[in-house]
Amino acid sequence: MDALKKAFAAKLLDIKAIKLQPENPFTWASGWKSPFYCDNRKTLSYPDLRSFVKLELAHAVLENFPEATAVAGVATGAIAQGALVADELNLPFCYVRSKPKDHGMQNLIEGTLPEGSKVVVVEDLISTGGSSLKAVDALRKAGFEVVGMVASYTYGFPIAEQAFKEAGVKLVTLTDYEHVVAQAQETGYIKAVDVEVLHEWRRDPANWRKE
Repeated sequence: MDALKKAFAAKLLDIKAIKLQPENPFTWASGWKSPFYCDNRKTLSYPDLRSFVKLELAHAVLENFPEATAVAGVATGAIAQGALVADELNLPFCYVRSKPKDHGMQNLIEGTLPEGSKVVVVEDLISTGGSSLKAVDALRKAGFEVVGMVASYTYGFPIAEQAFKEAGVKLVTLTDYEHVVAQAQETGYIKAVDVEVLHEWRRDPANWRKE
């Protein structure tokens, strides 16, 4: 098991940024029923953990995308994390909206990057990958080269992995579904019997319903 992914999974569980409720599933904005909920934005409230995320995401950029000359955050969850990473790396920063503003300049991309920038995108969470890859598309249409994406967490859904592959975007995350579930089981947060329920949901999240 990857040490960083295990450590970060433990930290997210500790601050209850990740909640596992196989017996009382959540309803996502998409309408999907889910026994699993993740809110990485809670890390911003804890100075030590906020610094940990900033430094580890910055390290991921340096290790995997050393050619990056700018950082873009995906609104709204990754605006703060993206800005922290850009500050740590001393790189220009912008963020990408899910849709253009309905007033003023009607910007989709907020901020100004140098022409020809090689952009690394920062995201807080990857589910289907749809909103993340919309941001990539917006940056490419604006004339920038997207060199890759770093994120705090991914569910690792097959639909997302396929979408990133088709878009030609390399994704690097600090932790993922497997490490969170393993850590939750190791600490007794969930029972062994719950693990199969979680795996069943992950195989087909759009159609999963708790009986």
